[in-house]
Amino acid sequence: MESIDIAVEDLRDWLEAGRPVVVLDIRPEMERREWSIPGSVHADIYDALRLNRPSTLDTLSLPSDQPVVAVCAMGRTSLLAVEALRRRGVTALSLTGGMRAWSLAWNIAEMTLPGSETAILQIRRTGKGCLSYVVASEGQALVVDPCVDPAIYMKIARDRGLKITHILDTHVHADHLSRARMLAVATGAQVCLPDQKRVSYSFHPLQDRDVLRIGSAEVEVLSTPGHTMESACYYVDGRALLTGDTLFPAAVGRPDLAASVDQARERANALHRSLQSLNELPAETWILAGHTSEPIPFDGRVIGAPLSLVRENVQGLGEARETFVERLLARIPPNPPNHLEIVRLNESGHFPEGDPTELEAGANRCAVS
Repeated sequence: MESIDIAVEDLRDWLEAGRPVVVLDIRPEMERREWSIPGSVHADIYDALRLNRPSTLDTLSLPSDQPVVAVCAMGRTSLLAVEALRRRGVTALSLTGGMRAWSLAWNIAEMTLPGSETAILQIRRTGKGCLSYVVASEGQALVVDPCVDPAIYMKIARDRGLKITHILDTHVHADHLSRARMLAVATGAQVCLPDQKRVSYSFHPLQDRDVLRIGSAEVEVLSTPGHTMESACYYVDGRALLTGDTLFPAAVGRPDLAASVDQARERANALHRSLQSLNELPAETWILAGHTSEPIPFDGRVIGAPLSLVRENVQGLGEARETFVERLLARIPPNPPNHLEIVRLNESGHFPEGDPTELEAGANRCAVS
C-alpha cells in the first residue's frame, strides 16, 4: 500500500536539498503564529476538517507538479487533508507527528571568522529556534549548547574529520533538554559548565576569563549573569561571541525563569552589568545567540549580527540601569511550557525516556525585545 505519511527526517532532507514541495499548514492561525515551517502555505481549515467538511480543500490552488505535505499539530487531522487531496488527484502526504515532531528538525549554517582559520557551524533546530554551535580548528571541535540528537553532532564531526573534545552549555536551560551529558558519554569529551552549584552531575567548572584551546582556536569564558546567575558567553578568537540567552541580535535574555520576583529583579540588575561589559567589545564582534524567535529556513545563512548592528537594535545596551530594569520586568513574555520540569532535568543531567518533544514542544520564549 502506498504510504500516506512522510517522516520528519525525510521532509528535512527534501527541504535541505531544495526539492520542490508544497508544505501545507492546516492549523488555526493562532497556532501558526507561534511557530511554522519556513516557506509553508497556510490554509486555516483545521476546524472544517474536524467537522468532516473536506470540501473546504476544493478551493485551494495547489501546483499539480509538486507533492503536497500537510501539517497539523500532531499529525492526525493532516491525514484527513491528505485523503481529501488525494481524491482530487493531488500527490499528498501527512507529516508524521506534525509540528510537535518537527520541533526536532535541524539544519546547518557555517561561517569562517575573518582573520582566523576557525570555523563555526551553527546547528539550528528549525522547528523550535534553538541554536547550537560547533567550533572547529585543526581537527578538534568544541560543541556549545547541544540541543539536537548527539548522533547529529557525531556525524558532523565524522564527515569533517573532527574529534569532539569539549562540550559546553552557556547556562542551565529552561526551554529545551540539554544533550551535553549524552554527547559526552558517546564521544568521551569533557563536559564544561559555568561554575555554579545548581547542577548535580560531574562537570569541569569554568571561571570568568578561563581560556579553552581547540586546535589553534582560543575560546574565552566571559561570565555574564542575568538570564541565569551562572550564565556565561564564549568568545571565540576575539571575533565571535556565543551568547546563549544573554544577548540576541535584537533582544536580551529574560531574567525571571525559575525565579522569584525578588530573584528576577536581582537578575535584571546583573544582566544590565553584563550587557554593559559586552557592549565594550569591538564593534565588529559577531553576536551568535542560543535561540531565535523566527522559523529557520534551509538557506545556509548564519543567524547573528555584528555588535555594531546589535547596538542599534537593542535599546537596553544604552539605557541607565534603573530604566533598563523596570522596562525589562514590565515586558516579560509568557513562560515556556514545562520550563520548571526542563530546568529540573537539566540540573540533574537526566534525559527522560521516550519522546522529548512532549516536554519541549512550542517556540522558545527566552528573549525580551
